[in-house]
Amino acid sequence: MTSVEEVLELTRSGTGFGTVTAPRALRAVNDTVVAPRATSTLEHRRRWERHYRMRLRLSDAGVVAFAIALTVGIQASAGAALLDTAGHGALLCVLWYALLSGTRARDGVPFRSTASEFRAVAHATGFTFGIAAVADVLIGWDAQQALLVALPIGLLALIATRWGWRRWLTAQREQGRYVSRTLVVGNYDDVDYVLRTLRPHGTSEYTVVGATVLDRSVPNLGPHGLRVPVLGSMHDVADTAAELGADTIIVASHPAGEPDFVKHLSWQLEGTAAELVLSNRLIDVAGPRLSFAPVDGLPLIHVQIPTYSGGRHLLKRALDIIVAACALVPIALVTPLIALIIKLDSRGPVFFLQERVGRDGQLFRMIKFRSMRPDAERQLVALTAQNEGAGLLFKMKDDPRVTRVGRVLRRLSLDELPQFWNVLMGEMSVVGPRPPLPREVTGYDGSVSRRLYVKPGITGLWQVSGRSDLSWDESVRLDLRYVENWSVMNDLQIMWRTARVMVRPAGAY
Repeated sequence: MTSVEEVLELTRSGTGFGTVTAPRALRAVNDTVVAPRATSTLEHRRRWERHYRMRLRLSDAGVVAFAIALTVGIQASAGAALLDTAGHGALLCVLWYALLSGTRARDGVPFRSTASEFRAVAHATGFTFGIAAVADVLIGWDAQQALLVALPIGLLALIATRWGWRRWLTAQREQGRYVSRTLVVGNYDDVDYVLRTLRPHGTSEYTVVGATVLDRSVPNLGPHGLRVPVLGSMHDVADTAAELGADTIIVASHPAGEPDFVKHLSWQLEGTAAELVLSNRLIDVAGPRLSFAPVDGLPLIHVQIPTYSGGRHLLKRALDIIVAACALVPIALVTPLIALIIKLDSRGPVFFLQERVGRDGQLFRMIKFRSMRPDAERQLVALTAQNEGAGLLFKMKDDPRVTRVGRVLRRLSLDELPQFWNVLMGEMSVVGPRPPLPREVTGYDGSVSRRLYVKPGITGLWQVSGRSDLSWDESVRLDLRYVENWSVMNDLQIMWRTARVMVRPAGAY
């Protein structure tokens, strides 16, 4: 059979084909070169993604129309010409909706982070009203009411509806719907790392249905009794994905001596899977600081080196002062009641002061509501053998030193409220790594000590991810991720998640 290259070359040169030979050769090409067709698994994935995007389109359209209609109504009641205001409102409505589509605020939403989705919505909204403001200046388009009414109300409503759809999506995923069936490919240790990272944190958008291990053959794979089938080899990943009905393939690592493995795998998966995801342990500590920028066709991943001073940290300090000052007002009101309950329950002081290690290894006295008996520190040595904590931490679920009132305070995290005073004094931050004891710091190795590069926090990733239920390695990993990748937006998200954890406490004892 004539090869594709030969057919194309002969066609370009105009030789080698008669009136009959050329059509026959082209028919041969058509028999061998056929674009991949989507499998039923891939069509199913695309179908539910389209359904979800349609829900977002309808809710976005409703919010935009409501915000603009409200603005038009206010302008008309103030005496503006209804026809003119309605025309301007219709144009603004179309522009706003178009930019929500044009800025890809709905693309990949089921698998993108909440912050990324909200940021895209905010960018589209800001761009819309920026254009309206420019039009107001240049052509006298009365946009003041839109900026004062439609902008804040519309943006808040868009974020609220997007958050509501995310809650709906989470509920659907608990029923096994709207999830991506995932095959993990790589060396044993890397596949195991991906499984351990995905499952404990409820990353339910990816349901791992199997693994292909490249460096050894094992019947089963997974931590703590978790089992996934291990199938196939590096030569038949696409067939394995089709067999499992997987629409996502996570490549945890590629075989040694196969630099084009990922490229060839992506070709094999055309028509079989929706996406190929590359996992890299560098992402764990440098995710937000990574950027992709090809140079002259060479794909380069840029990693921005973190800094621990400057304007961003001044902004974080300003946020700490505002939050602490606002929090201390209601705390001052409830403190007499909590103090009375503590006194009635057991003898001893109301507040508990303990030396902790802060930024750059500086010692400070952290203040809490007392939740233990006054001689708790003296009893610690006798209880060391019963330690249930992870690594250097001492924790007991049924610690006999904790008072009856103390158990309630700890479960609701109320014992930590006085720490906002430490935040106001600049010794702590609202969000940060867990404040360690001096005896813990003496056991730190080189990497763990990086937790001390920033101020410790009242809350953090460790608190909203399980607290005392976390392993030592997991606790360290979360703290190091925060230290190198924190942002004001992430701090606000952690504060919100902390409020939810206080209502539904987990790992607090």
